[in-house]
Amino acid sequence: MKPDQTPPSAKSAAPRASRRGFLGVAAAGLAGVMLAPGVRLIEIAQAAPGTPSANASSKVRWGMLIDSNKCASGCNDCVTACNTENGLSGGTRPTDSQWIRKIEIKEIRTGKTQSLPMMCQHCAEPPCVDVCPTGASFKRADGIVLVDKHICIGCRYCVMACPYKARSFVHEPQTNQKPDVPRGMGTVEGCTLCVHKVDRGEMPACVTACSDAGHGAMIFGDLNDPNSDIAKRVASYSSRQIREDLNLNTGVRYIGI
Repeated sequence: MKPDQTPPSAKSAAPRASRRGFLGVAAAGLAGVMLAPGVRLIEIAQAAPGTPSANASSKVRWGMLIDSNKCASGCNDCVTACNTENGLSGGTRPTDSQWIRKIEIKEIRTGKTQSLPMMCQHCAEPPCVDVCPTGASFKRADGIVLVDKHICIGCRYCVMACPYKARSFVHEPQTNQKPDVPRGMGTVEGCTLCVHKVDRGEMPACVTACSDAGHGAMIFGDLNDPNSDIAKRVASYSSRQIREDLNLNTGVRYIGI
């Protein structure tokens, strides 16, 4: 190859990088838009210093470990807690938002069935972020995957890209919203790991509900901290990721599947 020739791959990569950079700047410029006086949606990754997103540290990787052996088929405590905490209706219509849902999986070889909660898996390599044309889908430095509704255009590319069917589209006007969890018609949403609670040093609502009920099937913590309960259990017990073949490095892991 001659010195002045640019490889085709480099030529095609440059416009993509330039476009992504432009969208990132545009998204940052819209971060200050207000939903209503005194109500601000989740800040994007480039938020101003002092906001929760800006204070998220890459030294931390928030994650969840779910023991399917302790997850009862008829129990919906985690689902109810999520709906209550985030102001969701709890409906199961195709147009209802479901941030966490109980599913049944079956081992083909043995026929064994198990019940487990399914939510956003907070991937290290999230497909929803890759396909978002505006940067509304983003991953915080601490691994929590969120949607900035100021710049979400409701295209639903992320809904189609998510292999876990963990994103919901808001079809109807929202009333009686929770102060910490503002929502908006025409945008996409999903499990945030109760980021508003995590940033206050609290546990996600589903984890607290599971613990209070005496099940102990859900553990939340810092996967990067070797002294954390979740890291010790991941190191001691065999755990798996849903759709490991996709190499997404999910923040949610499961025992017993």
